[in-house]
Amino acid sequence: MARHLSVLEGLEAVRKRPGMYIGSTDERGLMHCMWEIIDNAVDEALAGHCDHIEVILHEDSSVEVRDNGRGIPVDIEPKTGLTGVEVVLTKLHAGGKFGGGSYAASGGLHGVGASVVNALSARLDVEVDRGGATYRMSFHRGEPGNFADGRGGPGPDATFTPFVSASELAIVGKVPRARTGTRVRYWVDRQVFPKNVEFVYEELVTRVRQTSFLVPGLAIVVRDERRKPGTPGALAAHVEEFRHLGGTVDFVNFLATDPPVTDTWRFAGSGSFTETVPVLDERGHMSPQEVDRNCEVDIALRWGTGYDTNVRTFVNIIATHKGGSHLAGFDQGMLRTVRKAVETNARRLKISMKDGAERIEKEDIMAGLTAVVTVRLAEPQFEGQTKEVLGTAAVRGIVAKVVDTELGAMLTSSKRDAKTQSTLLLDKVVSEMRARLSARKQKEISRRKNALETSSLPAKLADCRTDVVERSELFIVEGDSALGTAKLARSSDFQALLPIRGKILNVQKASITDMLKNAECAAIIQVIGAGSGRTFDLEAARYGKVVLMTDADVDGAHIRTLLLTLFFRYMRPLVEDGRVYAAVPPLHRVELIGAARAKNEYVYTYSEAELAALLAKLNRAGRRFKDDIQRYKGLGEMDADQLAETTMDPRHRTLRRVTLADAASAEFVFELLMGTDVGPRRDFIIAGAQKLDRNRIDA
Repeated sequence: MARHLSVLEGLEAVRKRPGMYIGSTDERGLMHCMWEIIDNAVDEALAGHCDHIEVILHEDSSVEVRDNGRGIPVDIEPKTGLTGVEVVLTKLHAGGKFGGGSYAASGGLHGVGASVVNALSARLDVEVDRGGATYRMSFHRGEPGNFADGRGGPGPDATFTPFVSASELAIVGKVPRARTGTRVRYWVDRQVFPKNVEFVYEELVTRVRQTSFLVPGLAIVVRDERRKPGTPGALAAHVEEFRHLGGTVDFVNFLATDPPVTDTWRFAGSGSFTETVPVLDERGHMSPQEVDRNCEVDIALRWGTGYDTNVRTFVNIIATHKGGSHLAGFDQGMLRTVRKAVETNARRLKISMKDGAERIEKEDIMAGLTAVVTVRLAEPQFEGQTKEVLGTAAVRGIVAKVVDTELGAMLTSSKRDAKTQSTLLLDKVVSEMRARLSARKQKEISRRKNALETSSLPAKLADCRTDVVERSELFIVEGDSALGTAKLARSSDFQALLPIRGKILNVQKASITDMLKNAECAAIIQVIGAGSGRTFDLEAARYGKVVLMTDADVDGAHIRTLLLTLFFRYMRPLVEDGRVYAAVPPLHRVELIGAARAKNEYVYTYSEAELAALLAKLNRAGRRFKDDIQRYKGLGEMDADQLAETTMDPRHRTLRRVTLADAASAEFVFELLMGTDVGPRRDFIIAGAQKLDRNRIDA
């Protein structure tokens, strides 16, 4: 036991302060332990020695990672006198990631990954195929020994006997000499992790899919045997395999959801730098030494018609969620290169460069950008064991130079296809800049003008008096005829009216510039007062509700769809917050004849089916009604009291709230119905033609 005191001393620090090594002991820390073992296998693939990895979530809550790499070394490490397997799994800051002998670039850098997982596991078993034999070793909370497994198979509750005088790496089988690989299975220690914390299958699949993109040709199989309710493997073992050959280009195409403005471009390059690192000399002393490093950069990106930004950064396939020097270099190179291209084309783009009045900023370039930025280098410096931020300063300049060179060449290319895409890209960037400047000017205008100030809002807006945003309502009304009736029907205290003339621009097909030039779209954005696109500020919206009030016919439905397209594309937070509604005006008015001297009553119906049901009910009850049932063709045919009673008065009206449960599916539907590609829309119409109710067409 005495020989393990130093080992336990190191690993005991991990057990006392696990958050220092894995971030936390909740779900995030549990998943991080899994990443450490998986990344060790992926490092073999990065080195070209592995093309198949399997991750198994066993029914007993253990995790197993198998790979066909070279296998953990099984020979004796001279400095410690321990086998390579025991060194890797029990010594902090030990492994093949130091010194550059085994890996040119790897995900594990600090040499604590596997040993930390071992320290935080109630049991860890490792098997290594190497040199024609299978070697096996087991650990209990970081200490090597033997488990007395029963008929039920291996488990953390089996009786454990630690090694006393010397550790034993047992040979438990024979394999062909050409077969190599490592299998690690571990049971997390519930003294460290709460019992209710479990591995998340969706998060595992997301990470594995991401890795398969970053290491082309690597096949990763995920097998879930837990049969956990609510997962794909709830009824039986669920298996998924991930393998991609296109690398970062495929990854960007997978991540991007909006229609493209440019193709997916791939930029690659490299650079070298020198850094001073402490190195162990022959006497075991640490001494500083100058080391030459090489950094390889691989970037794939594309711009789409949307305004959301999705940039993923990786260092040796490790996701750096909080960025770091490589992301800073990417941003620097993008801003410098695109600004230069815009300045070169200032005359065509009609930009005034005087006094920096119109200056491209980072947010203008990033609108609609989907990018994957990957760098590979030996021994990168991360901020903490969780590897969320890259700290190697020299990488910034290398990445910036690659972007500057490659993107600059693309934007100045004389090839027809590249030139066309560059033109579209610069037009989009300039449009985003102008939209940002327009939104900034709008924010500078007071949300409510007092009596001594002149209002900059459209003259046709009939505003309300209240200053309470939550109480105010904006009705977007179809046509001036309906506006006149609505003015008499509304409560001017909290209901504002904005008329639009006919069908507005289809913004799904139009550019941002065309949208801003359209008088109706610009008026709606100006009246709501919260900007548009990525600059939209929900807190600045002037109204608590926006109600689309159009006629109950086919043209009215089309106008409502065009308006919803505008809100979805450029004011989506308003929809996501549930503040956009569609008014439901009636289609018919039935006048009931009162008995004796009683006054006649009026009943409104909202569909042909509802009218038929009402008339049948009246006939059964013996109630009389006038045969000339009024059919409303539009809002302008209603009297003010009728419009107020049925559509505008909160006490009696019906509103349909527009919701956005799934942004991705909503994006697909809007692109299908309102986008530029006619083919899919034609197929959709033909497929649904038989389901159309002819009575719903106002012909």
